[in-house]
Amino acid sequence: MTLFDKHRAVFERAQLACAERHCWSPFPEMPSKYPDTAAAQAAASARFQAQLDRPFVLDQPGTVGELGEEVSPYTQQPLGIRYPRADVDGLFAAAEKAMPAWADASIETRLGVLMEVLDTIYREHLFDVANAVMHTAGQSANMAYAGSGVNALDRGIEALVYAQMAWNAVAPTARWQRQFGSAQITLDKTYRRVPRGVAVCFTCASFPTWNAWPSMLASLATGNAVIVKPHPAAVLPMAISVRAFRGVLQAAGFDPNLVTMALDSVAEPIGKTLVQHPKTAIVDFTGSARFGHWVERHAHPALVFTETAGCNTVVIESADDLDAALRSLATTMCMFSAQMCTSPQNIYLPRAGVRTLQGVVPLDDVARRLAEAIDAIGSEPKKASMILAAIQSPQTLALMTQLQLQLQLQLQTEGARAGRVLLAPRAYTHPEYPHARTSTPLLIQTDTTQRALYGEERFGPIGFVIACDDAADALAQATTDVREFGGLTAFLYSQDEAFIATAEAAYARAGAQLTINLTGPMPLNFAAAYSDYHVTGLNPAGNASLTDLSFVASRFRIVQSRRPAAMS
Repeated sequence: MTLFDKHRAVFERAQLACAERHCWSPFPEMPSKYPDTAAAQAAASARFQAQLDRPFVLDQPGTVGELGEEVSPYTQQPLGIRYPRADVDGLFAAAEKAMPAWADASIETRLGVLMEVLDTIYREHLFDVANAVMHTAGQSANMAYAGSGVNALDRGIEALVYAQMAWNAVAPTARWQRQFGSAQITLDKTYRRVPRGVAVCFTCASFPTWNAWPSMLASLATGNAVIVKPHPAAVLPMAISVRAFRGVLQAAGFDPNLVTMALDSVAEPIGKTLVQHPKTAIVDFTGSARFGHWVERHAHPALVFTETAGCNTVVIESADDLDAALRSLATTMCMFSAQMCTSPQNIYLPRAGVRTLQGVVPLDDVARRLAEAIDAIGSEPKKASMILAAIQSPQTLALMTQLQLQLQLQLQTEGARAGRVLLAPRAYTHPEYPHARTSTPLLIQTDTTQRALYGEERFGPIGFVIACDDAADALAQATTDVREFGGLTAFLYSQDEAFIATAEAAYARAGAQLTINLTGPMPLNFAAAYSDYHVTGLNPAGNASLTDLSFVASRFRIVQSRRPAAMS
């Protein structure tokens, strides 16, 4: 039995899910449903503790030293893990050498190996990855398991489905006939699918695996090699991943140097070197908008796929249950301390208030009730630990302080119209990690004259309630944010079908995915593999989507040869 045959049933089920866009996953959604979960979690925790303050074993070419500067957001202590630092040219040379046999293998062979990689990560390393994500990114245990574990695995399978679709859309051969004058010309044509080359995959600090695994798999499935460049603050999740990829590739008879890892430090970054390396053929970048835009401008002739960030917006025009809407919005604004690219930030309201079945609720009351809903989460440490989790970087806390000082200065010069702090951030005591870096959200109320305050992504648990002239102005302001600053997702509450239709069209033109009138336990920004497209590529938040055909189809090109047919 081939590896593809081993995983065929799951793969074909994923194909159906992608075609029908329904809810499906081969993986249990909660840690409690993982097979023999207590033993698996205990073993992973022991491995994590044993790895601290020790070198990470990763046998790859070109090693010239060691690096490691990760600090746990939960203990605020260095992990002390040292990783092999590789010579960049050596990694590219090894990757190029590894590619020919891999590219010559059939698509089914490659898919089988890569499905085995995902199965191996699930069976042997899932809680290792979850622990690593917790203690580098700061996610809660449940989110690290679900969002950075099984959901990321689903996104990986999804990328493989689209890779097969793109690959098999190209006929390998054809016989072509045409009459030229009195002569009939018959040609045999061969179409070769040629991988672009070496891909460089940048991973981010707050969600390292979610974008990385599908990007890596899209490149590998189409015959390319991958060099992974982790963020210096979150190396461990990707080091575990790279080692798993390499082990399965080698066991399947392929050169493990198809997947390697290039490390750098905050003080000595190598990102620009990798992007502009003459052997870089593909760049997958997830991270800050500033560097992402630099990558888009300077990576040529490499093919670039980006997902950065933006101002995700909310418009509240009317609601049948305003408190339910505000509770859902509060939970989503608190989820992982809004350290996700889909977290809502700018909340636009008509100055006259929000229409409900009980009458119009004044804007100040809506703002107060939202602040109370957010505060209710941060006031209970157990709930806060599961929802807010930890702050990945001290820079996020510094930004929150800076914004409060900025508002104070504006109050001195502009008076009350500058705005006010609805909810001041404060640390909460984590019930398991008393030294964790934590914060409840900062919520500011202002109006559209203060665009300098909110007119860009403010990464972290930061939100703005913004007064607008009316509902039409609120929608115009929100979609302007998307077009100018980028937006991955957007949220709308309205009981007016005509306004909903107008908003759907406006957000579609701006290129943001829209969620309408959703309340209840599901986070508003939850993105379901096989069903939800993540990023549109239509605004500055990124040029690629997880996952559609365009995400994989251009990672290989088509080269043809033709010759007169040998007639029998």
